[in-house]
Amino acid sequence: MQKLLYKKSTVRDYIFLLLGTALVAASIQCIYDPISLVTGGFTGIAIIVKEVTGGIFEGGIPLWFTNLVLNIPVFLFALKIKGRRFIGRTLIGTMLLSAWLYVIPSVDLPQGDYILAAVFGGVIGGAGMGFVLLAKATTGGTDMVATLIQHYLRHYSIVQIMQLLDGAIVLLGMYVFGIHAALYAIVAIFITCKVSDALMEGFKFSKVAFIISDKYELVAKRILEDLDRGVTGLHAKGMYSGAEKCMLYCVVSQKEIVQVKEIVQEADPEAFVIVSDAREVLGEGFLEYTK
Repeated sequence: MQKLLYKKSTVRDYIFLLLGTALVAASIQCIYDPISLVTGGFTGIAIIVKEVTGGIFEGGIPLWFTNLVLNIPVFLFALKIKGRRFIGRTLIGTMLLSAWLYVIPSVDLPQGDYILAAVFGGVIGGAGMGFVLLAKATTGGTDMVATLIQHYLRHYSIVQIMQLLDGAIVLLGMYVFGIHAALYAIVAIFITCKVSDALMEGFKFSKVAFIISDKYELVAKRILEDLDRGVTGLHAKGMYSGAEKCMLYCVVSQKEIVQVKEIVQEADPEAFVIVSDAREVLGEGFLEYTK
């Protein structure tokens, strides 16, 4: 049974990786590149290289080629420093992104509209990155470079190094394409981050309910029987009244929290309920543990 679940999880991850890299490539090839938005990463460098070499080669050096060439030495260095296990799915993600950039035709979807490019590029690219991250992978590039730099500069975090690298690429794009494009690129980066975070949280998001009620036994029984969810009783003490209380603690899905509040209201309208978000819940009834 455990092997079957592991296989299903692996198949799902590779489907996410295939879909995610396709969406990222589509946002680059059909939105960012036609309007010259450099949003960081090796693909941002690829857009700059294509523009700079446009006068030397017809159409410039293609995006997929630059992305692949830049990643090869990074992966070889990572293999030497971190070993094979570290590279893992990131190598597949990088190869898939380069393959999609080669396959997907360049279509000018924004037609010169920077607002549409920033919004839809951010949404499509953010959704793609969300799927890639859900597959427990990356697309290489500055992510990998930041990890390798952090190996030697441990007093800096990977996120800090990535922000510095991507910021430098955006500044380079501003030098080549102008400040107008760079400002919209920053908007696209912001939307990309928000969409990818929302997508990841959407798969893992749950609700936590803290219930303080004199009829805690009835409330707990209803939740256990009606929702088939576990409930934990925690010792509590009212610091104003000095009264001993039993506070119920339960984790449910976003849809079930409505039923929890209805149950509490029916059992004890005087109950005190606190509802908060749970970013990730692992275990029976929620997400399975994966290696």
